[in-house]
Amino acid sequence: MRRRKDRFGKHVRYQKRKWTLWAAITFFVLALSWPIYLLMVNGSKEEVAHSLTQSSQTESSESASGQKKSKKNQNGTSSARIMAHGDLLYHDLLYMSAKQEDGTYDFRENFTYVKPWIEEADLAIADFEGTISSDFPLAGYPLFNAPAQVVTAIKDAGYDMVDLAHNHILDSQLSGLISTSKHFTDAGIGIVGVYPEGNRSSAPLQIRDINGIKVAILAYAYGFNGMEGNLSLAEQAAYLSDLNVEKMQAEIERAEKEADITIIMPQTGVEYQLEPSPEQRNLYHQMVEWGADLIFGGHPHVAQPAEVVEKDGQEKLIIYSMGNFISNQRIETMEGVATSQWTERGVLMDVTIEKKDGVTTIQKAEAHPTWVSRVANGRYAENGQPLYSYQTFILEDFIEGGQHRDKIDEATKIRIDSAYHEMKEFMGLNW
Repeated sequence: MRRRKDRFGKHVRYQKRKWTLWAAITFFVLALSWPIYLLMVNGSKEEVAHSLTQSSQTESSESASGQKKSKKNQNGTSSARIMAHGDLLYHDLLYMSAKQEDGTYDFRENFTYVKPWIEEADLAIADFEGTISSDFPLAGYPLFNAPAQVVTAIKDAGYDMVDLAHNHILDSQLSGLISTSKHFTDAGIGIVGVYPEGNRSSAPLQIRDINGIKVAILAYAYGFNGMEGNLSLAEQAAYLSDLNVEKMQAEIERAEKEADITIIMPQTGVEYQLEPSPEQRNLYHQMVEWGADLIFGGHPHVAQPAEVVEKDGQEKLIIYSMGNFISNQRIETMEGVATSQWTERGVLMDVTIEKKDGVTTIQKAEAHPTWVSRVANGRYAENGQPLYSYQTFILEDFIEGGQHRDKIDEATKIRIDSAYHEMKEFMGLNW
């Protein structure tokens, strides 16, 4: 403010000094009364200190860029939202379609409509089926080897972990298992289902602390397409996570002791079969008996139904197969497969767990139907094949009333509506 030499100017300066004095007195009084107020409400000095600390921690958590907010309530109850889904299966057309003019690859469009969902999870797990190795040529079926830039897209979408226990993890030999693991861990994404240091017998369990809840994640594969024959028996035991019953039981029982909740991601079953085999049912029920709380199955490349199992007064959840999440398998490419339309579908599992008074339970479980969109992008590969834009849709966003309904044509609306309603009825999950 401009300084004046008349009496009015002197009066203004006096009022400003007077206001400053009252502001200081008011702040001093409030500073003294706030702890007294908390003391009256909470009942003890210790609780006052606790309240002030909690307030500081909450502000710190919410202001930290990129950090997920704490979900611990004032009454000491903690909750965590966990998401998981089936195969990220990078057939050759997927990576050829992702190739840019400068020779690099950009897979981010695969996750355009997925990313907002994944970012809501406290723990998001993808099943990456294949390898990443610069020592082998890029390839789709039968020896999957994807460009390293796929990791960038997975990281950008918000995933925290990937499951590598599957029958294609040795497609680029043992060195490919190790390099695949390294690409993810270097990006800050955890891995489960393989032991790149060759230490299965001594490795710590993969346990994540999510909002004060200890979540154990284990993964197993039924086999490795015969590629394990290139390894010694000692190497197989050290690097791979197979369906050895004694080892699985020991690891799951150990997780039951060390963690609050245990997630198992087994890869087994009959490809393209919509119902679990008797062997699947028996094995997954055994896993529950050993201590599993959530089973997110994979491998059949189609979804298989949910089952709720009661144990010790609590409900445990089995999803026999989550299906494909992104791939080139679909009606147009799976001629002769009776369940071809189911290969382009899958589910995004969305589970909320809660810990209260030392007991952790599943509070909510949903299976969101998904569908892979494949639209010609007007470009062609060197071999003349048309290339496509591949995007995974969470179908709630695209059915009638969904926020992205206006982005699809009439033919796609019909296909999506059918997929959504059939999947909802088929999964049979009513938690």
